[in-house]
Amino acid sequence: MLYADLHTHTLASDGTQAPAENVRLAAAAGLGAVAITDHDTVAGIEEALEAADRYGITVVPGVEISTVAGGTDIHVLGYYIDYTSGQLLDRLAELRSVRDKRNDMMLERLNGLGLEVTMADVLASLQASKKADESIGRPHIADALVRKGYVASMAEAFDRYLGKDGAAYVNPPRIGPQTALQWIVEAGGVPVLAHPGLYGQDELIGELAGLGLAGLEVYHSDHSPEQEAHYLALAERYRLIVTAGSDFHGERNGVVFHAPVGARKTDIRVLEQLKQVKESRK
Repeated sequence: MLYADLHTHTLASDGTQAPAENVRLAAAAGLGAVAITDHDTVAGIEEALEAADRYGITVVPGVEISTVAGGTDIHVLGYYIDYTSGQLLDRLAELRSVRDKRNDMMLERLNGLGLEVTMADVLASLQASKKADESIGRPHIADALVRKGYVASMAEAFDRYLGKDGAAYVNPPRIGPQTALQWIVEAGGVPVLAHPGLYGQDELIGELAGLGLAGLEVYHSDHSPEQEAHYLALAERYRLIVTAGSDFHGERNGVVFHAPVGARKTDIRVLEQLKQVKESRK
């Protein structure tokens, strides 16, 4: 049986590996497919697709769109999108501008707490220069905090400063998940709600299911076994496709962020389910 990991990040957003390296790692893990789902950008997809034949593995073009509902970050995955769509590219550029604003606000809060971290520090810690169509996120800021000695690890950076309950956390206005669903469908893609266990908003699943949500990321590296059983039941209730993803972000300071490629995986036949939804909505 072949398996798929449908949630990985690359250097195009806040991962530490080139897209082709994610593909290589997926093949090395014995997977049959891997999705490239960078935050608010599709800049890593072309390289990954080019590597697919080299490593004999299927690459699913995707994206992870940042939204807010009830004051909480909600992430919506989009699979099999038309990643060349001008409309989609313009919309993702708008989201990255909000992300840039958020980064500046977080740095301002950190400075107010006595932690002297600038965007220059963040950029200096990057493993590769960022292009205009790539994104910078909280893991990059966390990495700068580690490098400057303010925290010992990425986990501590999020727990103390950058996570939802952190002292420097901010959440400027963004689109809602309902809008993200619309954008993904209009780009020919299939929307799936990422890691629902991180939100505590189960009522949102039913609402989005009525608006075109096609799947639920039941199996995720940050879900407990109890959460996975809970969200499997909700996926069955709302007739949503069950997906799985490691949320791999690469390795920083000797620690893999979230989990290695393939740590969460599902039967590769889920790709046919996603494609069927895509075809039915044409």
